[in-house]
Amino acid sequence: MILAHSPIVQLGIRAASPLAIMVGVYLLFAGHNNPGGGFAAGLVFGAVVTLRTIAGIQRPTHAIQIIAAGMAVVVLTAAAPLLWGDVLLDQKVLSFKVPLLGTIKTGSALPFDIGVTAIVVGLVLSLLDGLSATSLTNSPAETEIPS
Repeated sequence: MILAHSPIVQLGIRAASPLAIMVGVYLLFAGHNNPGGGFAAGLVFGAVVTLRTIAGIQRPTHAIQIIAAGMAVVVLTAAAPLLWGDVLLDQKVLSFKVPLLGTIKTGSALPFDIGVTAIVVGLVLSLLDGLSATSLTNSPAETEIPS
């Protein structure tokens, strides 16, 4: 078994985390026109959190607050078109010109996907908390069974 305090494992996970986060951000932004989106990005970010937990590297807490914030963003984004007389979950697309990049298009699906990403990451954190997965150093002999 690989222990959580292995410097090689920690170094590998620390080196791979920024690359995985960049892939997750790409999936988040590319998900409207290509494969990807909020759920896929959330799974990638959740994998990063899980690997960092296994390696004993600090990870985010407050899973319930992250899930609640994601749900609030999803509900607000889904219900916002009702204020203008449109149907639920209707998407508005905005395009604007940026001097060096050209025309950039974005829509109301982006905040929706960000909310879905937050929900998925919060669920992964909640799962890790539920499993008490703080590290892999706790062997079954060290774990106490409550009476």
